[in-house]
Amino acid sequence: MRKVLVCGAAFAATCLSAVAIPGGAQATTPEPTPSSSVPSPPAVSPTGEPGTTPPSGGPRTGAPGSQSPSSSSTSRPPHGGAAPDGETDGTVSAEAVMVTPDLPRSRTYAYGEDRRQKIDAYWRETGPRATPRPAVLVLHGGYWLQGDKSGWKYFARRLTEEGFVAVTANYRLAPKAQWPAQRDDAMSALAFVRKHARQWNVDPQRIAVVGASSGGHLATQLGTFGTGTAQVRGVVALSPPNNPYLAYQDGGKPDATPSQQTLRQAVTSLVNCVPGAATDKDCWTRLKDANSSTHASAGDAPMLLMHTTGDFVPLTQSTGLAGALRAAGVPAEVKKIEGDRHASGLLADEHTYPGIVTWLKNRLKPGPE
Repeated sequence: MRKVLVCGAAFAATCLSAVAIPGGAQATTPEPTPSSSVPSPPAVSPTGEPGTTPPSGGPRTGAPGSQSPSSSSTSRPPHGGAAPDGETDGTVSAEAVMVTPDLPRSRTYAYGEDRRQKIDAYWRETGPRATPRPAVLVLHGGYWLQGDKSGWKYFARRLTEEGFVAVTANYRLAPKAQWPAQRDDAMSALAFVRKHARQWNVDPQRIAVVGASSGGHLATQLGTFGTGTAQVRGVVALSPPNNPYLAYQDGGKPDATPSQQTLRQAVTSLVNCVPGAATDKDCWTRLKDANSSTHASAGDAPMLLMHTTGDFVPLTQSTGLAGALRAAGVPAEVKKIEGDRHASGLLADEHTYPGIVTWLKNRLKPGPE
C-alpha cells in the first residue's frame, strides 16, 4: 500500500507516512513485547529530543517504551526527530506533495528485565538469499533523565530506505539508575541486536551507532570503551556532552544558559555526587569513567561529531575527544554547523542527514576494516 502525504519541503526527503505494516517474530526469534496504541505527538524539550519536557523537580518521561512503533499516525513527522525549545516542530510553510514508500516491518523487544530496557527494530523483508544488511543503533537524548526511543521512529524508518536495519533503544534513566547503568544498557542493547541479527537480516559485523545529546555521549562511549571497534564500526554523535565534568563546569558559569544549568544538575544526578574539593574518590572515578576521551585508544571506532556554533553543548565537548582519538590513530571528524540548534535540531540543516547517511555507508561497507 502506498500513501500520498503532504510534507514541508525542507524535510520532505526524510518524511515517511505512518501506514502500519503487519509483521511478527518467527518461533525461533525473540518474542516481541506487548504493544499499545500510539499516543498523540509528544512535547519537545530543550535537548531537542521528542517525547519529553524539561525536568522540573524531577524527570518527566514521554511515550511509554512498550508502545508499538509500527502503529499508524497521521501527524507530520519532524525532520529526523524534533526541534529544540523555541524552534518549530519541523513543519514549514512551503508545501510539497510526495508519495511515500510502504513502511518497514517494526517490532518492540525487551533486551532486559527493566521496563526501560527495550528496543524498536525497523527492517525490510528480504529473500532467503539476500545479502545481510548493515545496522544502525539509535540512542535518544534527554539529559540522561528522560526521553524515549519512539521519538526517533521517523529517522529510523528513513534509514531503512537507505538500506540499513535501524534499531532505536531506551535505557535506564538517572537519578534512579546511576552511571554506568546507561552505558551498560547501551552495550546490552547492542549485544541483543548482534545475537538476534538473523531475525532482521543484519550483518553483525557491520553495526554503527547514532546518538543525540546524552544519547550521543553514550554513542561515543560505545565507540571508545574497551576496544571500540569490537562494539561498533562507527559513531555519529549530534551535540554529545562527551565530558560530563566539563558540562558541569560550564553550567556553573555566570553566563550559563538555562539549558546548561539543567545539564549541570543532570550530571550530578547521573554520577550521584556533586564535584568539588571535598568530593570523595568514588565520585571522581565515576566522572572520569563517564568522560569518553579517557577511554580513547587504538582500535576505537571512527567518529563523526557534530555541533552547531551556538549549541548549548559546545564544540569543545567534541574537540577534546577527537584529539585523543586522532592521537591514537583513530579517524575523528568534528563538524560545525551554523546556528544554535541542538541534537535532533541539527537535522534541520539540509546537508546534515545526507552527510550522515554517506558517512555511515562508507563506514559500513562489506569486508574488513
